[in-house]
Amino acid sequence: MIPQPEHRPWKVIKSENILNIGPWLNVRQQTVELPNGKQIPTWFILDYPNWINVIAETKNGRLVMIDQYRHGLGVTKYELVAGVIDKGETPLEAAQRELMEETGFGGGEWEQFMVLCPNTSSQSNLSYTFLARGVERQSEQHEEETEDIRVHVMDKKDVRELLEAGEIIQALHAAPLWKYFAS
Repeated sequence: MIPQPEHRPWKVIKSENILNIGPWLNVRQQTVELPNGKQIPTWFILDYPNWINVIAETKNGRLVMIDQYRHGLGVTKYELVAGVIDKGETPLEAAQRELMEETGFGGGEWEQFMVLCPNTSSQSNLSYTFLARGVERQSEQHEEETEDIRVHVMDKKDVRELLEAGEIIQALHAAPLWKYFAS
């Protein structure tokens, strides 16, 4: 096994919360000192809650995907089910809740598949991906008022083609899907 690199943390000289938007986002502005003594006078840390993603495989081996409009880029693309881990929830509980809410699918066997950090340079949260095998439709969607989600049950080969064509552009969804197809 490859040994972990030497841990060389930065010293925080000053830290100030400059923006707090409820549970969704806190922005910290810091002055930091590197191990070599050099200082960075302004560094920003974005504190988001932890997130989940779900690779959901039906009993007949198809993948449950969604599409929705993403205002940041102004695009509508295929994605995995994803969401925020609510206060008091485990990552698994959040993943199961989000799959049911966004698609109406549930059940099956669940395992934690991958943990990623969206951006280790400036974000403090993690994104947990779960693999759910043998899911089936159990109810209708229960979208939040601000959601407009379409559900697609797709053949694996079609999802793989979307990946290869660069059509699944959400990095935290593409990476676990590439690992899934490589397994």
